[in-house]
Amino acid sequence: MTEPSPETTQQAPLEEVPNPAAPETVEEAPPLDPVAQLTQEMERWKDMAYRSQAELDNFRKRSAREAQETRAYANGDLLRALFPILDNFDMGLEAARAESEKSMIFMGMSMVNRQLQDFLRDSGVQEVEAMGKTFDPNLHEAVAQEASAEVPEGTIIRVTRRGYKLKDRLLRAASVIVSSGPAAPAEA
Repeated sequence: MTEPSPETTQQAPLEEVPNPAAPETVEEAPPLDPVAQLTQEMERWKDMAYRSQAELDNFRKRSAREAQETRAYANGDLLRALFPILDNFDMGLEAARAESEKSMIFMGMSMVNRQLQDFLRDSGVQEVEAMGKTFDPNLHEAVAQEASAEVPEGTIIRVTRRGYKLKDRLLRAASVIVSSGPAAPAEA
């Protein structure tokens, strides 16, 4: 195979053919002054620096807020595990009370109960108010309904398991029995 010679590969320069659809005169934007170009670029970099600084400040604030929230609610899992133990302790305390309020076992369990309640309060735990309150599905878990002529419909008449909040977060909903209002008369 032979290589084409340089004379045969060169072509005559193409002449520029005017496009009839294009306007005859195209004005080019005058080149910007170098000082104006540099000033414009400097303003763009300053704006980017301000934005980056604001983003960094927002990140720091968000990180501090998340760290504070993590510290505030860090004991949540531990407290959730403690609640069933407290339930069983309360049942034992009630059994000791039924036997005799003057017994040493009841008095000892009462002291331990007081310490547990103080610990929970100091940890920021609050019991969810339920007895006699209107049923709130955000705070209460209805396990049953009972007819009651004295208590209006939708009002809690008994608490079967206490609920707890840690500061403003619900750790465990209170299990309750809700009034369904007066019983319907039996049909004959």
